[in-house]
Amino acid sequence: MNRKNLVLHARKSIERGSKSFSRASKLFSRPTRERTWLLYSWCRACDDLADGQDHGHGMSTVANPEKAIAAMRMMTRRAHGGEQTGNPPFDAFGVVAQECNIPLSLANDMIDGFALDARGWRPETGNDLLQYCYHVAGTVGCMMAVVMGVPANDQEVLDRACDLGLAFQLANIARDVAEDAQAGRCYLPKAWLAEAGINPDDIMNPDHRDALITQINGLCDLAGEYERSARVGAANLPFRSRWAVLAAAGIYGDIARAIKKSDGASLDRRIYTSKVKKLGWIVKAFGQAMFKSTKRDRQGLWTRERAIRPA
Repeated sequence: MNRKNLVLHARKSIERGSKSFSRASKLFSRPTRERTWLLYSWCRACDDLADGQDHGHGMSTVANPEKAIAAMRMMTRRAHGGEQTGNPPFDAFGVVAQECNIPLSLANDMIDGFALDARGWRPETGNDLLQYCYHVAGTVGCMMAVVMGVPANDQEVLDRACDLGLAFQLANIARDVAEDAQAGRCYLPKAWLAEAGINPDDIMNPDHRDALITQINGLCDLAGEYERSARVGAANLPFRSRWAVLAAAGIYGDIARAIKKSDGASLDRRIYTSKVKKLGWIVKAFGQAMFKSTKRDRQGLWTRERAIRPA
């Protein structure tokens, strides 16, 4: 496919896979919007390969997860080097990586997260959880920052971009506790569960419900901390990119806030935010983008390893 067709393919992917992100992406300038779609297409394809899904839906057992991860790495490496793979999402990544100089190390870091899932990894501590969130979402925040024009060696801004990815992933984990349990997964750290008296191999036991809700609410609060930090970093972006990032932060932040407000309903049904609220954030974020966020340091927040490995 040529670039135009790759963009069209990527646009269909984001509209199908994430209505919230699709809506926020339309606030970018056209070049950034197209590059965002191209990057999303690759991220979505990798996630689907790792989880046996179709645009994030219908998780199924992957027959040979190690082989899937190896293929993912190989196609990503080839695409990053400018080769055509014949696989549209990977070729899309090749285009945006070449145009924006996205470090291959960030792509490999993301794939490392899928490799953890492939071997049935579970976090022991809160630090383990945040490290995992970095791999599967913080890296995306960093790559998106580069797409928006942030130099790949601007560690301070990339840390803030990573924080937004962490916020998104923590909200996702809080929302999907029951769904993940059905698939044999649990991202709540074993140390947290032990402290709460929850059997890590039986977290959906009704006897644990109240304690589990407390754990979920804690994830939502943590997501809020990283969202607030990310908002500070948005001040370094061009206006339209700042507007889009603040809108996305608000839309995803509302998921965490709705989960906490639901008082455990997320264990029985998937929590959504309404289209009206999403549109409301687009309007609200426009006003927020007119002014720089209040300075806020990152003291006490988890920080990714800053060294960028050679490609």
